[in-house]
Amino acid sequence: MSTPYDPVPDGFEHTTVTADGVDLHAVIGGSGAPLLLLHGWPQTWRAWRHVMPVLAGHGYRVIAPDLRGLGDSTRAPGGYDKDAQAEDMRALLHRLGVTGGVRVVGHDIGGMVAFAYARRHPQEVARLALVELALPGLGLESAMNPATGGSFHFGLFMTPEVPELLLDGTEHAFLTWWFNRLAHVTGAFPPEEIAAITASYTGREALRAGFGHYRTLLQDGRVNRDWAESGAHLPMPVLAVGGEHNAGNRLAEALRPIAPHLSAAVIKDSGHFVPDERPEELAKELIDFLA
Repeated sequence: MSTPYDPVPDGFEHTTVTADGVDLHAVIGGSGAPLLLLHGWPQTWRAWRHVMPVLAGHGYRVIAPDLRGLGDSTRAPGGYDKDAQAEDMRALLHRLGVTGGVRVVGHDIGGMVAFAYARRHPQEVARLALVELALPGLGLESAMNPATGGSFHFGLFMTPEVPELLLDGTEHAFLTWWFNRLAHVTGAFPPEEIAAITASYTGREALRAGFGHYRTLLQDGRVNRDWAESGAHLPMPVLAVGGEHNAGNRLAEALRPIAPHLSAAVIKDSGHFVPDERPEELAKELIDFLA
């Protein structure tokens, strides 16, 4: 696990709350309307370190947790389906005194959790921003299939036990390759950042918890698809953000049938890790949308 004393941006602090027997770690700063930032894989709250101070400076109480099993949150044996993790985040917010009016931003796996939160509790979510992902049941399955141009990693990561066996002891080398593969901006992940991330993903148990987020994706897809096919929709304003060199407009197109108040942005010269690669541009899009 990463150390609870990892540096945080000025004006932010670490906190941990317990919900249903799981310790959920978060970094919190600023004051004003609550803003929940949910990171993806293979990252922690640190994914938002560049944009957190900017958003806090525009009148938000910024809450950036570590998802279940990652960073300094409990490496639970289960509960990685996105509906359960949405309830993790809701419990975290309630223990911080937030019961509604929250703006939720999610990247990658965190975007799947953010979507589940908005789908399950639309009355509590004022605005929803999803950054660089494909949603289970709403496009992700195509991205999983190598025969249709999808990525190999979904099948590998979803396989029980095998990826832990393969990557145990080579975490740093693998994550260096991973970030170089998916990031478009050279230098977005300097060695010290990859080392900090690796510290949260080192060892068989850490890897198991990380891959737990992938092993529920087919179940997550069935839940989302059933919801969409029922005729439901997201009532709040929704922003879909893609990197020019990765998701582009694909997320926005997938959301159009279920998000009548949708806006979209493509971040120029960015790959998958928009908060790390183009934080200023992403912060601007979020500030304009969240207000």
